[in-house]
Amino acid sequence: MDFFDYSNKLKPKAGRLLVSEPYLPDPNFERTIILLCENNDEGTVGFILNKPSLSKLGELIQDLKQFENPVDIGGPVQQDTLHYIHSCPNIDGAVEVVDGIYWGGEFDQLISKLETGQLQSSEIKFFLGYSGWSPGQLEEELKLNSWIVSGQVSKELIFETEPELMWKKTLQEMGGRFSMYSNYPVDPTMN
Repeated sequence: MDFFDYSNKLKPKAGRLLVSEPYLPDPNFERTIILLCENNDEGTVGFILNKPSLSKLGELIQDLKQFENPVDIGGPVQQDTLHYIHSCPNIDGAVEVVDGIYWGGEFDQLISKLETGQLQSSEIKFFLGYSGWSPGQLEEELKLNSWIVSGQVSKELIFETEPELMWKKTLQEMGGRFSMYSNYPVDPTMN
């Protein structure tokens, strides 16, 4: 077995996670976890779950000043767009990505549910931009061992785990050799 072969048998699809390999040289994706929301013939779309920004929702949208929800960096593509995942099943247009986790939906309806307490701030994540791959691009990156695919997605991981712990926790929960990767130092010269 190649010690640095991060591949596994899982294929990317909506509802799975992409875990960056320990030494991925792209600063946009260093030690990131990405929730895949769409993977089809037109390409792949997902959101980085563990890359906070300094922005709050109320700072970005004038009419929502009362909202202190943090806004994460979803990826390097179109960082002037706002996206969200949540755990509210009755938002028109929302797409269930994996059990009990939804992507998008009618924004005004979402805000109304937040205002009335039908949706808690802890049950939603907002993102600036997204992570995207053109057809075949992600498959090539997987062949280069840039990513590890995980099917272990949970509300607890997405909505309750601190961003700085998410990458390590995901690898540890995958077990076996993946849990060993979670202990690799950020700087390999420090090993």
